[in-house]
Amino acid sequence: MSRPKKWTYPFKSTKKSAPSKEALGEFPFPVKRDNPLGSQDSTEQLGEVAATADNLTDGYDFSLTDNPVESPDVKQISVEEAGPVGAQDSSRQVSTGSNEASASGPDFSLIDNPEEDPNVGLFTVKSANQVIMDAKNRPPRRRLFGQLWYEGENCILYSDTNLGKTILAYQIADAISNGSSILGLAMDASAQKVAYCDFELSEMQFLKRYSGDDGSIHHFSPNLLRVEINPDVVNFPSGCSFEDYLKMSLERLVVDHEVRILVIDNITYLGNETEKASFALPMMKWLKDFGRKNNLSILVLAHTPKRDPSSPITKNDLAGSRMMMNFCDGSFAIGGSTKGSQIRYIKEIKQRNEPFRYDSDNVIVCAVEKLNNFLQFRFVEYGSERDHLTENAKDALVQRAKELQSQGKTQREIAAQMGVSLGKVNNLLKP
Repeated sequence: MSRPKKWTYPFKSTKKSAPSKEALGEFPFPVKRDNPLGSQDSTEQLGEVAATADNLTDGYDFSLTDNPVESPDVKQISVEEAGPVGAQDSSRQVSTGSNEASASGPDFSLIDNPEEDPNVGLFTVKSANQVIMDAKNRPPRRRLFGQLWYEGENCILYSDTNLGKTILAYQIADAISNGSSILGLAMDASAQKVAYCDFELSEMQFLKRYSGDDGSIHHFSPNLLRVEINPDVVNFPSGCSFEDYLKMSLERLVVDHEVRILVIDNITYLGNETEKASFALPMMKWLKDFGRKNNLSILVLAHTPKRDPSSPITKNDLAGSRMMMNFCDGSFAIGGSTKGSQIRYIKEIKQRNEPFRYDSDNVIVCAVEKLNNFLQFRFVEYGSERDHLTENAKDALVQRAKELQSQGKTQREIAAQMGVSLGKVNNLLKP
């Protein structure tokens, strides 16, 4: 029986080479600066690549791409010749050896591991003390949105529909691009280049949120780029799915535009089965590797399935929660409120850096308002999550029946006043 081939990680090599002319497809979305709003659309295609397809085995050489300054759009490479994302390079696979060696156990000679190197195969091995010293010598991670999101982290923001995920995410992106803090949450980092992948709003919807009735507009920082799907791209390279093409385009985006902060609105565009663990696991692993390889801080927006509005928000309210929560660094959520249609609260869900601060007993209560042509969350107070939840229907009926009973009313009178049957009242008042 032959020995399994040595596993090779497809993006391990740092050598980058460019795709051939034939391998190039159209880039699926244009990139715009959000200052001023409504600036001219840049959808020019990039120049053709000067390298041949023979150099595709070890990645992409972005330096060879002719990308004129006047066109910010990123030309997408093709996977037609390179193979699908994650495909293994057969030229790297290791000889499996003889059946006799396989019978006696693994052949560790296949792993290149000099005696002076403590690392083993896929593993980096250090003493615990060495890990502490190495981490101590690195610059500390700075806060981007208080303790809810740190530099270098993959963070998830989720809520039910129409509660303002995009509003809050744009507000966070705008603050980071300016190097300012919002909602009383500390911002330690300096201004950074932010790419907001907006796969939800149209240009007219975006204009309406950040302009006034008199025609005045909000001016964003030049550091904030807005990215959307290019509707003119309808054909993808042979053998390449939309999800794979999107991921490859994100790779080019962060390299060509030197992006440090990436917001993806929303996660369903990375795949249409995010609620399934079989899909959520590889997707989150890809995000983690993508962020680490490009030194990114990533905020991903996600929806929640239908939930009970009388119950507190938990990590289980996120679709595909187990895998997505396991592999993200942090998470926070937005909840609606019974105190008003424009009242929201922000709750901390997952935290790896500090003790929980914005939990159920100390949520951040906000109001959604448009101030100075900018639709945003305005801080109101800190409060208890329970104060913003709807009452359980049965509990409310029990409480009402008992109140009427305490006033000396008979069960028949209570039934008439509450509009329910006498038997229903009898059941509600049972001890």
